[in-house]
Amino acid sequence: MSIEELDSSELGTMEYWETSYSREIYNYNRNGDVGEIWFDEDSQNRIITWILKQDSIEEDDRIIDLGCGNGMLLIELAQEGYNNLLGVDYSPKAVQLANSIKNDRKLNIQYAVADLTNLEEMKKLGIFKIVHDKGTYDAISLCPDNSKQKRDLYINSVLNIMDEKSLFIITSCNWTEDELILSFVDKFLKKCTIPTPSFKFGGKVGNVVTSMVFTKK
Repeated sequence: MSIEELDSSELGTMEYWETSYSREIYNYNRNGDVGEIWFDEDSQNRIITWILKQDSIEEDDRIIDLGCGNGMLLIELAQEGYNNLLGVDYSPKAVQLANSIKNDRKLNIQYAVADLTNLEEMKKLGIFKIVHDKGTYDAISLCPDNSKQKRDLYINSVLNIMDEKSLFIITSCNWTEDELILSFVDKFLKKCTIPTPSFKFGGKVGNVVTSMVFTKK
């Protein structure tokens, strides 16, 4: 089985996200609307529920959200008691919005602008117990410029911020479980699949989104 690259999309461009988050900042300042939760709240809640059930994950373990957007996943984790949280995004507007929301809620969360395809920049962040991605690998895969190379750089960046005890949690709507396993096979081992709603079409069963947990090889 080989990986076929996705067609490029505006979702893979900085311009799209800066424009989107500029609009969400305006809406938040005007009426308190935190904006879109990528893949909806159910997808986010499934990840949070899974984390809460893991005895091996302590409240002070380092957790990073890759492509944090408005930061709502970390805000929910902070409200559950987790206190060593970092969200990174390559969109300065996303980080601005996330900071506004967490400041208004008086939560202890750090957010920073970071390029997930810059190996040295990511390595400086250190090691995390949980590395989380909901839709960011998808967006990188849709980049109009060298998406395959950027996917490879992303994978190595994730590897650089993990050790043998770290867990990499990823949710994708563009890649199936088999495709994710194949993409990560050289660097990661599948730990488990987090169940997501399935559908049946033409006699075949599929999932709208795929959520998986990997460990470092």
